[in-house]
Amino acid sequence: MRRVALMAVVLATCCACGAGPSLRPAVAVEGRTDGSPAQSEGPSPDAPPVDPGVPTDDLPWRDCTGTSLADQALAASSAGVILECAEFSAPIDVTGAIDGNFTAGLTRARTSSTPANAYPIVFTSGTDRSSGESLAMLAATGLTTVLADHPVVALDRRGIDRSTAIDCMTPEIRRGLHDLGQYDTDSTGDAADAVSALGHDATIACTDYLDPQELKFGADSAAEDIDALRARWGVETIALWSAGSGSDIALSYAAAHPDNLARLILDSPAPVATDAATEAESRVQGEEAALTAFAQRCVALGCSLGPDPKKSVTDLMERARADEFQPLSAAAVSNAISASLWTAGTNREQETRSLSDALSALGTGNASPIRERAARAENEVDGDGQFIGRCTDGTQWPGIGRARELADTWGTNYPVFGREAALGLLACASWPSTANSPLPNQLKPAVLVLSGQGDPAVGNSGLSTVTGVVTNAGSRFATLDWQGAGHPAAQSTCAQQAMRAYLTDASLPSNGSVCPA
Repeated sequence: MRRVALMAVVLATCCACGAGPSLRPAVAVEGRTDGSPAQSEGPSPDAPPVDPGVPTDDLPWRDCTGTSLADQALAASSAGVILECAEFSAPIDVTGAIDGNFTAGLTRARTSSTPANAYPIVFTSGTDRSSGESLAMLAATGLTTVLADHPVVALDRRGIDRSTAIDCMTPEIRRGLHDLGQYDTDSTGDAADAVSALGHDATIACTDYLDPQELKFGADSAAEDIDALRARWGVETIALWSAGSGSDIALSYAAAHPDNLARLILDSPAPVATDAATEAESRVQGEEAALTAFAQRCVALGCSLGPDPKKSVTDLMERARADEFQPLSAAAVSNAISASLWTAGTNREQETRSLSDALSALGTGNASPIRERAARAENEVDGDGQFIGRCTDGTQWPGIGRARELADTWGTNYPVFGREAALGLLACASWPSTANSPLPNQLKPAVLVLSGQGDPAVGNSGLSTVTGVVTNAGSRFATLDWQGAGHPAAQSTCAQQAMRAYLTDASLPSNGSVCPA
Protein backbone atom coordinates (compact mmCIF):
# COMPACT_ATOMS: atom_id res chain seq x y z
CA MET A 1 0.00 0.00 0.00
CA ARG A 2 1.37 3.41 -0.94
CA ARG A 3 2.34 5.49 2.08
CA VAL A 4 2.96 9.18 1.70
CA ALA A 5 4.32 10.91 4.78
CA LEU A 6 3.14 14.47 4.89
CA MET A 7 5.84 17.09 5.14
CA ALA A 8 6.52 18.54 8.55
CA VAL A 9 4.22 21.49 8.07
CA VAL A 10 1.37 19.44 6.68
CA LEU A 11 -1.56 18.39 8.75
CA ALA A 12 -2.78 14.81 8.68
CA THR A 13 -5.21 12.43 10.28
CA CYS A 14 -6.97 9.19 9.70
CA CYS A 15 -9.42 8.13 12.30
CA ALA A 16 -12.79 9.43 13.26
CA CYS A 17 -16.42 8.57 12.96
CA GLY A 18 -18.32 5.79 11.29
CA ALA A 19 -20.93 3.31 12.31
CA GLY A 20 -21.86 3.18 15.94
CA PRO A 21 -23.89 5.28 18.32
CA SER A 22 -23.12 8.92 18.93
CA LEU A 23 -21.22 9.56 22.13
CA ARG A 24 -22.49 13.08 22.46
CA PRO A 25 -24.75 13.84 25.43
CA ALA A 26 -28.48 13.97 24.90
CA VAL A 27 -29.82 17.42 24.13
CA ALA A 28 -33.23 18.99 24.37
CA VAL A 29 -34.87 19.07 20.97
CA GLU A 30 -36.60 22.40 21.59
CA GLY A 31 -35.42 25.53 23.31
CA ARG A 32 -37.80 27.52 25.48
CA THR A 33 -39.90 29.90 23.47
CA ASP A 34 -38.49 32.90 25.32
CA GLY A 35 -34.91 31.82 24.78
CA SER A 36 -34.31 31.44 28.50
CA PRO A 37 -31.81 28.88 29.78
CA ALA A 38 -32.38 25.93 32.02
CA GLN A 39 -31.01 26.18 35.55
CA SER A 40 -27.24 26.24 35.36
CA GLU A 41 -24.07 27.84 36.62
CA GLY A 42 -24.02 30.24 33.68
CA PRO A 43 -23.59 33.99 34.00
CA SER A 44 -26.37 36.31 35.10
CA PRO A 45 -28.33 37.80 32.19
CA ASP A 46 -27.71 41.19 33.81
CA ALA A 47 -23.92 40.84 33.78
CA PRO A 48 -22.29 43.21 31.27
CA PRO A 49 -21.05 41.35 28.19
CA VAL A 50 -17.34 40.80 27.71
CA ASP A 51 -16.16 42.30 24.44
CA PRO A 52 -13.91 40.32 22.08
CA GLY A 53 -10.29 41.41 21.93
CA VAL A 54 -8.59 43.48 19.26
CA PRO A 55 -5.44 41.71 17.98
CA THR A 56 -2.19 43.01 19.41
CA ASP A 57 -0.16 40.97 16.92
CA ASP A 58 -2.04 40.89 13.64
CA LEU A 59 -1.13 38.85 10.59
CA PRO A 60 0.68 40.14 7.47
CA TRP A 61 -2.37 40.58 5.24
CA ARG A 62 -1.95 40.91 1.47
CA ASP A 63 -4.23 40.89 -1.54
CA CYS A 64 -5.38 37.47 -2.71
CA THR A 65 -3.72 37.57 -6.13
CA GLY A 66 -2.34 34.16 -7.01
CA THR A 67 -4.58 32.28 -4.56
CA SER A 68 -7.72 30.21 -5.12
CA LEU A 69 -9.69 33.33 -4.17
CA ALA A 70 -8.28 35.65 -6.83
CA ASP A 71 -11.45 35.68 -8.95
CA GLN A 72 -13.72 36.01 -5.92
CA ALA A 73 -11.66 38.94 -4.67
CA LEU A 74 -12.37 40.77 -7.91
CA ALA A 75 -16.09 40.07 -7.57
CA ALA A 76 -16.08 41.24 -3.96
CA SER A 77 -14.30 44.46 -4.88
CA SER A 78 -17.17 45.39 -7.18
CA ALA A 79 -19.43 45.16 -4.12
CA GLY A 80 -17.16 47.48 -2.16
CA VAL A 81 -15.49 44.73 -0.14
CA ILE A 82 -11.74 44.18 0.15
CA LEU A 83 -10.61 40.55 0.45
CA GLU A 84 -7.14 39.88 1.87
CA CYS A 85 -5.26 36.65 2.49
CA ALA A 86 -2.80 35.47 5.12
CA GLU A 87 -1.44 32.29 6.63
CA PHE A 88 -0.13 31.25 10.00
CA SER A 89 1.46 28.15 11.45
CA ALA A 90 -0.74 26.06 13.75
CA PRO A 91 0.15 22.94 15.73
CA ILE A 92 -1.05 19.64 14.35
CA ASP A 93 -1.66 18.32 17.85
CA VAL A 94 -2.16 20.77 20.72
CA THR A 95 -1.38 18.07 23.29
CA GLY A 96 2.16 17.81 21.95
CA ALA A 97 1.90 14.06 21.47
CA ILE A 98 2.75 14.54 17.79
CA ASP A 99 5.23 17.16 16.69
CA GLY A 100 4.79 19.46 13.75
CA ASN A 101 2.77 22.34 12.41
CA PHE A 102 0.65 22.96 9.34
CA THR A 103 -0.17 26.07 7.37
CA ALA A 104 -3.63 27.47 8.09
CA GLY A 105 -5.20 29.72 5.46
CA LEU A 106 -7.13 32.87 6.37
CA THR A 107 -9.27 35.30 4.40
CA ARG A 108 -10.22 38.73 5.72
CA ALA A 109 -13.15 40.80 4.44
CA ARG A 110 -13.42 44.51 5.17
CA THR A 111 -14.41 47.74 3.51
CA SER A 112 -12.37 50.90 3.19
CA SER A 113 -14.36 52.32 6.11
CA THR A 114 -14.21 49.33 8.48
CA PRO A 115 -12.62 50.70 11.68
CA ALA A 116 -8.97 49.68 11.96
CA ASN A 117 -9.29 49.22 15.73
CA ALA A 118 -12.41 47.03 15.61
CA TYR A 119 -12.30 43.47 16.85
CA PRO A 120 -12.50 40.81 14.10
CA ILE A 121 -15.20 38.18 13.75
CA VAL A 122 -13.84 34.66 13.18
CA PHE A 123 -15.88 32.80 10.55
CA THR A 124 -16.05 29.06 9.83
CA SER A 125 -18.25 27.18 7.38
CA GLY A 126 -16.95 23.72 8.26
CA THR A 127 -16.91 21.24 5.40
CA ASP A 128 -19.83 22.66 3.40
CA ARG A 129 -17.44 24.87 1.43
CA SER A 130 -14.10 26.35 2.39
CA SER A 131 -14.58 29.21 4.83
CA GLY A 132 -12.70 31.55 2.52
CA GLU A 133 -14.93 30.65 -0.44
CA SER A 134 -18.05 31.12 1.70
CA LEU A 135 -16.88 34.51 2.94
CA ALA A 136 -15.99 35.57 -0.60
CA MET A 137 -19.48 34.61 -1.79
CA LEU A 138 -21.07 36.63 1.02
CA ALA A 139 -18.78 39.56 0.30
CA ALA A 140 -19.69 39.56 -3.39
CA THR A 141 -23.43 39.42 -2.70
CA GLY A 142 -23.52 41.99 0.09
CA LEU A 143 -21.97 41.89 3.59
CA THR A 144 -21.43 45.59 4.12
CA THR A 145 -23.88 45.89 7.04
CA VAL A 146 -21.68 43.66 9.18
CA LEU A 147 -18.43 45.01 7.74
CA ALA A 148 -19.40 48.56 8.64
CA ASP A 149 -18.27 47.83 12.20
CA HIS A 150 -15.98 44.78 12.08
CA PRO A 151 -13.75 42.85 9.70
CA VAL A 152 -14.56 39.17 9.22
CA VAL A 153 -11.72 36.62 9.19
CA ALA A 154 -12.45 33.19 7.68
CA LEU A 155 -10.30 30.23 8.70
CA ASP A 156 -10.33 27.31 6.27
CA ARG A 157 -10.79 23.98 7.96
CA ARG A 158 -7.58 21.94 8.04
CA GLY A 159 -7.16 19.85 4.92
CA ILE A 160 -9.39 22.11 2.81
CA ASP A 161 -8.35 24.69 0.22
CA ARG A 162 -5.71 27.04 1.66
CA SER A 163 -5.35 25.21 4.98
CA THR A 164 -2.96 22.60 3.58
CA ALA A 165 -5.39 20.94 1.18
CA ILE A 166 -5.31 17.14 1.14
CA ASP A 167 -4.93 15.21 -2.13
CA CYS A 168 -5.20 11.55 -1.18
CA MET A 169 -7.45 9.83 -3.75
CA THR A 170 -6.58 8.63 -7.20
CA PRO A 171 -8.41 10.49 -9.97
CA GLU A 172 -10.39 7.33 -10.71
CA ILE A 173 -11.67 6.96 -7.13
CA ARG A 174 -12.47 10.66 -6.88
CA ARG A 175 -14.35 10.64 -10.19
CA GLY A 176 -16.24 7.53 -9.17
CA LEU A 177 -17.37 9.09 -5.89
CA HIS A 178 -18.40 12.32 -7.61
CA ASP A 179 -20.55 10.24 -9.96
CA LEU A 180 -21.71 7.85 -7.19
CA GLY A 181 -20.50 4.93 -9.26
CA GLN A 182 -22.95 5.51 -12.11
CA TYR A 183 -20.33 4.71 -14.75
CA ASP A 184 -18.10 2.47 -12.64
CA THR A 185 -17.08 -0.28 -15.04
CA ASP A 186 -15.52 -2.36 -12.25
CA SER A 187 -18.75 -2.78 -10.32
CA THR A 188 -20.78 -5.94 -10.78
CA GLY A 189 -23.62 -4.89 -8.47
CA ASP A 190 -25.99 -1.95 -8.22
CA ALA A 191 -25.20 1.67 -7.43
CA ALA A 192 -25.12 1.01 -3.69
CA ASP A 193 -22.49 -1.68 -4.15
CA ALA A 194 -20.44 0.62 -6.37
CA VAL A 195 -20.48 3.56 -3.93
CA SER A 196 -19.68 1.29 -1.00
CA ALA A 197 -16.67 -0.13 -2.84
CA LEU A 198 -15.49 3.32 -3.89
CA GLY A 199 -15.86 4.60 -0.33
CA HIS A 200 -13.82 1.67 0.92
CA ASP A 201 -11.09 2.39 -1.62
CA ALA A 202 -11.13 6.10 -0.75
CA THR A 203 -10.83 5.31 2.95
CA ILE A 204 -7.81 3.08 2.36
CA ALA A 205 -6.20 5.64 0.05
CA CYS A 206 -6.67 8.54 2.45
CA THR A 207 -5.78 6.79 5.70
CA ASP A 208 -2.73 5.29 3.99
CA TYR A 209 -1.75 8.69 2.64
CA LEU A 210 -1.99 10.23 6.10
CA ASP A 211 -0.26 7.40 7.95
CA PRO A 212 1.68 7.32 10.27
CA GLN A 213 0.61 10.68 11.66
CA GLU A 214 -2.61 9.48 13.22
CA LEU A 215 -4.09 12.93 13.64
CA LYS A 216 -7.59 14.22 13.62
CA PHE A 217 -9.58 16.16 11.07
CA GLY A 218 -12.64 16.37 13.28
CA ALA A 219 -14.51 19.41 14.49
CA ASP A 220 -12.54 19.36 17.74
CA SER A 221 -9.26 19.74 15.85
CA ALA A 222 -10.73 22.56 13.77
CA ALA A 223 -11.78 24.24 17.02
CA GLU A 224 -8.19 24.07 18.27
CA ASP A 225 -7.07 25.77 15.06
CA ILE A 226 -9.40 28.65 15.93
CA ASP A 227 -7.84 28.85 19.36
CA ALA A 228 -4.38 28.85 17.78
CA LEU A 229 -5.50 31.91 15.81
CA ARG A 230 -6.76 33.54 19.01
CA ALA A 231 -3.39 32.93 20.65
CA ARG A 232 -1.57 34.20 17.55
CA TRP A 233 -3.54 37.42 17.81
CA GLY A 234 -2.72 37.78 21.50
CA VAL A 235 -6.35 38.20 22.62
CA GLU A 236 -8.26 36.58 25.47
CA THR A 237 -11.69 36.42 23.84
CA ILE A 238 -13.08 36.21 20.30
CA ALA A 239 -16.32 36.59 18.39
CA LEU A 240 -17.19 33.42 16.48
CA TRP A 241 -19.63 33.13 13.57
CA SER A 242 -20.35 29.70 12.12
CA ALA A 243 -22.40 28.73 9.08
CA GLY A 244 -23.81 25.31 8.27
CA SER A 245 -21.63 22.44 9.44
CA GLY A 246 -19.34 25.03 10.99
CA SER A 247 -21.73 24.87 13.96
CA ASP A 248 -20.02 21.62 14.98
CA ILE A 249 -16.73 23.50 15.15
CA ALA A 250 -18.23 26.47 16.98
CA LEU A 251 -19.85 24.28 19.63
CA SER A 252 -16.65 22.27 19.99
CA TYR A 253 -14.80 25.53 20.57
CA ALA A 254 -17.37 26.60 23.15
CA ALA A 255 -16.95 23.28 24.94
CA ALA A 256 -13.14 23.37 24.96
CA HIS A 257 -12.63 27.11 25.52
CA PRO A 258 -15.65 28.57 27.34
CA ASP A 259 -13.64 31.44 28.80
CA ASN A 260 -12.38 32.58 25.39
CA LEU A 261 -15.74 33.11 23.70
CA ALA A 262 -17.39 36.54 23.90
CA ARG A 263 -19.89 36.35 21.00
CA LEU A 264 -21.38 33.33 19.24
CA ILE A 265 -23.50 33.42 16.09
CA LEU A 266 -24.81 30.07 14.84
CA ASP A 267 -25.96 30.79 11.30
CA SER A 268 -28.03 28.12 9.52
CA PRO A 269 -26.64 25.40 11.80
CA ALA A 270 -26.44 21.76 10.79
CA PRO A 271 -28.18 19.31 13.13
CA VAL A 272 -26.06 18.27 16.11
CA ALA A 273 -26.16 15.01 18.08
CA THR A 274 -27.89 13.26 15.17
CA ASP A 275 -26.98 10.34 12.93
CA ALA A 276 -25.67 10.81 9.41
CA ALA A 277 -28.92 9.79 7.70
CA THR A 278 -30.98 12.29 9.70
CA GLU A 279 -28.52 15.04 8.90
CA ALA A 280 -28.57 14.12 5.20
CA GLU A 281 -32.36 14.13 5.08
CA SER A 282 -32.41 17.61 6.61
CA ARG A 283 -30.12 18.78 3.82
CA VAL A 284 -32.30 17.16 1.15
CA GLN A 285 -35.41 18.80 2.58
CA GLY A 286 -33.62 22.13 2.36
CA GLU A 287 -32.55 21.46 -1.22
CA GLU A 288 -36.09 20.62 -2.26
CA ALA A 289 -37.41 23.76 -0.51
CA ALA A 290 -34.79 25.90 -2.24
CA LEU A 291 -35.70 24.30 -5.58
CA THR A 292 -39.38 25.07 -4.96
CA ALA A 293 -38.49 28.71 -4.33
CA PHE A 294 -36.41 28.73 -7.53
CA ALA A 295 -39.33 27.25 -9.48
CA GLN A 296 -41.67 29.95 -8.17
CA ARG A 297 -39.26 32.68 -9.24
CA CYS A 298 -38.83 30.95 -12.57
CA VAL A 299 -42.58 30.96 -13.26
CA ALA A 300 -42.84 34.62 -12.27
CA LEU A 301 -40.06 35.47 -14.73
CA GLY A 302 -41.44 33.28 -17.53
CA CYS A 303 -38.15 31.39 -17.65
CA SER A 304 -37.06 28.79 -20.17
CA LEU A 305 -38.09 25.74 -18.10
CA GLY A 306 -41.75 26.31 -18.93
CA PRO A 307 -44.89 26.49 -16.77
CA ASP A 308 -43.80 23.77 -14.30
CA PRO A 309 -40.05 24.20 -13.72
CA LYS A 310 -39.86 21.72 -10.86
CA LYS A 311 -41.37 18.97 -13.00
CA SER A 312 -38.95 19.87 -15.78
CA VAL A 313 -36.01 19.51 -13.38
CA THR A 314 -37.39 16.21 -12.05
CA ASP A 315 -37.66 14.90 -15.61
CA LEU A 316 -34.06 15.94 -16.31
CA MET A 317 -32.88 14.04 -13.22
CA GLU A 318 -34.69 10.91 -14.38
CA ARG A 319 -33.00 11.19 -17.76
CA ALA A 320 -29.64 11.68 -16.06
CA ARG A 321 -30.21 8.53 -13.98
CA ALA A 322 -30.96 6.69 -17.22
CA ASP A 323 -27.50 7.65 -18.59
CA GLU A 324 -28.88 10.00 -21.24
CA PHE A 325 -26.28 12.68 -20.53
CA GLN A 326 -23.25 10.42 -20.28
CA PRO A 327 -20.55 11.10 -19.15
CA LEU A 328 -22.43 13.63 -17.00
CA SER A 329 -23.87 11.70 -14.07
CA ALA A 330 -27.08 12.23 -12.14
CA ALA A 331 -25.02 13.06 -9.05
CA ALA A 332 -23.11 15.73 -10.98
CA VAL A 333 -26.35 17.31 -12.21
CA SER A 334 -27.84 17.19 -8.71
CA ASN A 335 -24.76 18.81 -7.17
CA ALA A 336 -24.69 21.50 -9.85
CA ILE A 337 -28.29 22.43 -9.13
CA SER A 338 -27.84 22.37 -5.36
CA ALA A 339 -24.70 24.53 -5.38
CA SER A 340 -26.42 27.00 -7.70
CA LEU A 341 -29.22 27.46 -5.16
CA TRP A 342 -26.92 28.66 -2.36
CA THR A 343 -26.69 32.29 -3.39
CA ALA A 344 -29.48 34.78 -2.84
CA GLY A 345 -27.47 37.87 -3.71
CA THR A 346 -28.40 41.05 -5.48
CA ASN A 347 -28.74 39.49 -8.95
CA ARG A 348 -31.20 36.73 -8.12
CA GLU A 349 -33.32 37.35 -11.21
CA GLN A 350 -30.25 37.03 -13.43
CA GLU A 351 -29.07 33.87 -11.65
CA THR A 352 -32.55 32.33 -11.84
CA ARG A 353 -32.61 32.84 -15.59
CA SER A 354 -29.04 31.57 -15.94
CA LEU A 355 -29.72 28.32 -14.06
CA SER A 356 -32.97 27.83 -15.96
CA ASP A 357 -31.19 28.30 -19.28
CA ALA A 358 -28.42 25.88 -18.29
CA LEU A 359 -30.96 23.20 -17.39
CA SER A 360 -32.98 23.82 -20.53
CA ALA A 361 -29.81 23.49 -22.60
CA LEU A 362 -29.09 20.15 -20.95
CA GLY A 363 -32.52 18.92 -21.96
CA THR A 364 -31.89 19.81 -25.59
CA GLY A 365 -28.44 18.23 -25.80
CA ASN A 366 -26.05 20.99 -24.72
CA ALA A 367 -24.53 19.82 -21.44
CA SER A 368 -21.72 22.39 -21.30
CA PRO A 369 -23.40 24.98 -19.00
CA ILE A 370 -24.40 22.38 -16.42
CA ARG A 371 -21.06 20.60 -16.76
CA GLU A 372 -19.32 23.86 -15.89
CA ARG A 373 -21.52 24.29 -12.82
CA ALA A 374 -20.91 20.68 -11.80
CA ALA A 375 -17.14 21.09 -12.07
CA ARG A 376 -17.28 24.25 -9.98
CA ALA A 377 -19.40 22.48 -7.35
CA GLU A 378 -16.98 19.56 -7.17
CA ASN A 379 -14.08 21.93 -6.68
CA GLU A 380 -15.85 23.95 -3.99
CA VAL A 381 -17.73 21.33 -1.96
CA ASP A 382 -16.33 17.88 -2.76
CA GLY A 383 -12.57 17.92 -2.23
CA ASP A 384 -10.61 15.15 -0.52
CA GLY A 385 -10.27 17.22 2.65
CA GLN A 386 -14.02 17.66 2.79
CA PHE A 387 -14.51 13.92 2.37
CA ILE A 388 -12.21 13.32 5.35
CA GLY A 389 -13.85 16.00 7.48
CA ARG A 390 -17.40 14.86 6.75
CA CYS A 391 -16.63 11.22 7.36
CA THR A 392 -14.87 12.15 10.60
CA ASP A 393 -17.72 14.26 11.94
CA GLY A 394 -20.60 11.99 10.94
CA THR A 395 -22.01 9.18 13.05
CA GLN A 396 -23.87 5.93 12.40
CA TRP A 397 -23.26 5.76 8.67
CA PRO A 398 -25.79 3.31 7.18
CA GLY A 399 -24.80 0.08 5.52
CA ILE A 400 -25.70 -1.01 2.00
CA GLY A 401 -29.11 -2.46 2.88
CA ARG A 402 -30.27 0.62 4.76
CA ALA A 403 -28.90 2.95 2.07
CA ARG A 404 -30.89 1.07 -0.58
CA GLU A 405 -34.05 1.51 1.50
CA LEU A 406 -33.37 5.21 1.93
CA ALA A 407 -32.67 5.61 -1.80
CA ASP A 408 -36.12 4.18 -2.57
CA THR A 409 -37.92 6.21 0.11
CA TRP A 410 -36.11 9.48 -0.45
CA GLY A 411 -36.28 9.01 -4.21
CA THR A 412 -40.06 9.11 -3.87
CA ASN A 413 -40.29 11.83 -1.21
CA TYR A 414 -37.55 14.05 -2.63
CA PRO A 415 -37.48 13.24 -6.35
CA VAL A 416 -34.68 15.59 -7.42
CA PHE A 417 -32.12 15.14 -4.64
CA GLY A 418 -33.19 12.17 -2.50
CA ARG A 419 -31.77 9.15 -4.29
CA GLU A 420 -28.29 10.60 -4.70
CA ALA A 421 -28.19 11.80 -1.09
CA ALA A 422 -28.99 8.32 0.18
CA LEU A 423 -26.35 6.65 -1.98
CA GLY A 424 -23.80 9.27 -0.97
CA LEU A 425 -24.02 8.12 2.65
CA LEU A 426 -22.17 4.95 1.67
CA ALA A 427 -19.03 6.91 0.80
CA CYS A 428 -18.18 7.19 4.51
CA ALA A 429 -19.41 3.78 5.65
CA SER A 430 -15.86 2.37 5.88
CA TRP A 431 -14.32 5.36 7.66
CA PRO A 432 -12.82 4.51 11.08
CA SER A 433 -14.89 5.68 14.03
CA THR A 434 -13.98 7.55 17.18
CA ALA A 435 -15.74 9.55 19.86
CA ASN A 436 -17.47 12.74 18.79
CA SER A 437 -16.45 16.16 19.97
CA PRO A 438 -18.09 17.11 23.28
CA LEU A 439 -20.85 19.68 23.40
CA PRO A 440 -20.60 22.64 25.78
CA ASN A 441 -22.06 22.35 29.27
CA GLN A 442 -21.46 26.05 29.90
CA LEU A 443 -21.89 29.01 27.58
CA LYS A 444 -21.05 32.48 28.84
CA PRO A 445 -22.26 34.71 25.99
CA ALA A 446 -25.83 34.97 24.83
CA VAL A 447 -26.19 33.29 21.44
CA LEU A 448 -27.75 34.52 18.20
CA VAL A 449 -29.16 31.69 16.07
CA LEU A 450 -30.10 32.35 12.44
CA SER A 451 -31.97 29.94 10.18
CA GLY A 452 -33.47 29.83 6.71
CA GLN A 453 -36.58 28.19 5.30
CA GLY A 454 -34.95 26.99 2.07
CA ASP A 455 -31.36 26.12 2.96
CA PRO A 456 -29.77 23.82 0.33
CA ALA A 457 -26.59 23.25 2.37
CA VAL A 458 -27.95 21.85 5.65
CA GLY A 459 -31.73 22.32 5.73
CA ASN A 460 -33.53 23.76 8.75
CA SER A 461 -33.60 20.83 11.19
CA GLY A 462 -30.52 22.01 13.04
CA LEU A 463 -32.36 24.92 14.65
CA SER A 464 -34.09 22.92 17.39
CA THR A 465 -31.02 20.83 18.14
CA VAL A 466 -28.64 23.74 18.65
CA THR A 467 -31.10 25.74 20.74
CA GLY A 468 -31.38 22.66 22.90
CA VAL A 469 -27.61 22.61 23.33
CA VAL A 470 -27.56 26.31 24.21
CA THR A 471 -30.38 25.86 26.70
CA ASN A 472 -28.62 22.97 28.39
CA ALA A 473 -25.45 25.07 28.58
CA GLY A 474 -27.31 27.72 30.56
CA SER A 475 -27.18 30.59 28.10
CA ARG A 476 -29.78 32.92 26.65
CA PHE A 477 -30.47 32.81 22.94
CA ALA A 478 -32.71 34.28 20.28
CA THR A 479 -33.65 32.76 16.95
CA LEU A 480 -34.22 34.70 13.75
CA ASP A 481 -35.82 32.97 10.79
CA TRP A 482 -35.10 34.17 7.26
CA GLN A 483 -38.01 33.36 4.94
CA GLY A 484 -35.78 33.32 1.89
CA ALA A 485 -33.89 30.53 0.12
CA GLY A 486 -30.12 30.11 0.07
CA HIS A 487 -27.21 29.55 2.42
CA PRO A 488 -26.35 30.99 4.87
CA ALA A 489 -29.07 33.22 6.33
CA ALA A 490 -26.62 36.11 6.69
CA GLN A 491 -27.27 36.84 3.01
CA SER A 492 -30.35 38.64 4.35
CA THR A 493 -29.75 42.32 5.13
CA CYS A 494 -32.33 41.99 7.90
CA ALA A 495 -30.30 39.17 9.47
CA GLN A 496 -27.14 41.24 9.15
CA GLN A 497 -28.80 44.08 11.04
CA ALA A 498 -29.51 41.70 13.92
CA MET A 499 -25.92 40.49 13.76
CA ARG A 500 -24.62 44.05 13.86
CA ALA A 501 -26.63 44.90 16.98
CA TYR A 502 -25.56 41.68 18.69
CA LEU A 503 -21.90 42.23 17.88
CA THR A 504 -22.08 45.76 19.28
CA ASP A 505 -23.36 44.97 22.78
CA ALA A 506 -24.58 41.34 22.77
CA SER A 507 -28.19 42.49 22.47
CA LEU A 508 -30.56 39.92 21.01
CA PRO A 509 -33.67 40.43 18.87
CA SER A 510 -36.99 39.10 20.09
CA ASN A 511 -36.83 35.33 20.08
CA GLY A 512 -38.59 33.91 17.02
CA SER A 513 -38.15 37.05 14.92
CA VAL A 514 -38.65 36.74 11.17
CA CYS A 515 -36.79 38.30 8.24
CA PRO A 516 -38.64 38.51 4.92
CA ALA A 517 -37.41 36.74 1.81
